[in-house]
Amino acid sequence: MTAKKPKPDTAAKRTADKACSILPDTVLGDDVTLVAENMERILGSPSYSLAQDDRLLLTREEMRGVRMLLELGKPEIALQEDNIKSTVIVFGGTQIVDRSAAERRLSEARRAAQAAPADRSVAREVERAEKLLSMCHFYDDARKFARIVSIDNQCEDERDYVVVTGGGPGIMEAANRGAFDVGCKSIGLNIKLPAEQQPNPFITPELCFQFKYFALRKFHFILRAAAVVLFPGGFGTLDEMFETLTLRQTHRMQPVPIILYGRDYWSHVIDFQYLADAGVIAEHHLQLFTYAETPEDAWQQILDFHAKKPPA
Repeated sequence: MTAKKPKPDTAAKRTADKACSILPDTVLGDDVTLVAENMERILGSPSYSLAQDDRLLLTREEMRGVRMLLELGKPEIALQEDNIKSTVIVFGGTQIVDRSAAERRLSEARRAAQAAPADRSVAREVERAEKLLSMCHFYDDARKFARIVSIDNQCEDERDYVVVTGGGPGIMEAANRGAFDVGCKSIGLNIKLPAEQQPNPFITPELCFQFKYFALRKFHFILRAAAVVLFPGGFGTLDEMFETLTLRQTHRMQPVPIILYGRDYWSHVIDFQYLADAGVIAEHHLQLFTYAETPEDAWQQILDFHAKKPPA
């Protein structure tokens, strides 16, 4: 973003005009009015404000590194002050909502289809809404999982396994909501998007952060991660899944269990075995992740993984 040019300073222009028209032996510094005007302009100039208070400066393209440093430091300070030692990442689709919301969406789609029976795109929305309704149990499972994870692992001195999500709707909302259900804290790493994106209402207020840069948001996801649980989702969930798998494949992050929740869904989306059969990944890379079908199973896998204390 390029900073706007300041408006012409009329007082400065008047001083310059006067300087061009005065006699050679005239001294501008002796003009009390001009000196007072210049002092007023000095105190009001953006250049005189502290750099930390100059919002226009911070939006300049040249300050991108400073903005990134701020996004690195701000959440880190807050998490340290709240004694958060480790987190459990929950990823998943924004469109997988609770049953009542899914039923409303299906009812609206059916009404639209009745109003335009020849419109194939409207009929397609009914099919999609029916499918999403059949997946709303994942919302319930994510909520229950977050309850189980949160309830026994938070105290005043040290907080482990704190649920962290992208802060949005759907599965993210369910996970933050589960922690909220049992009076525990959870983190939301929201991102500024072209379309309006509000954080869900279940995040701990002092642990809800907004990011401009995806890279810094991803960094904070991984930094304290003790586990990654991926519920069904779309491009965003796939992005986070492959990034985490790549970081573990290349030993660029700490050992963590990577759990794909819902084998049937993930088996339809990606043929991992084919990647190994084709030789593009090693056979042992298939061991970087596991599957879970219940919240209890996912949590037990996390406990078992850390009990074994695998080498980095």
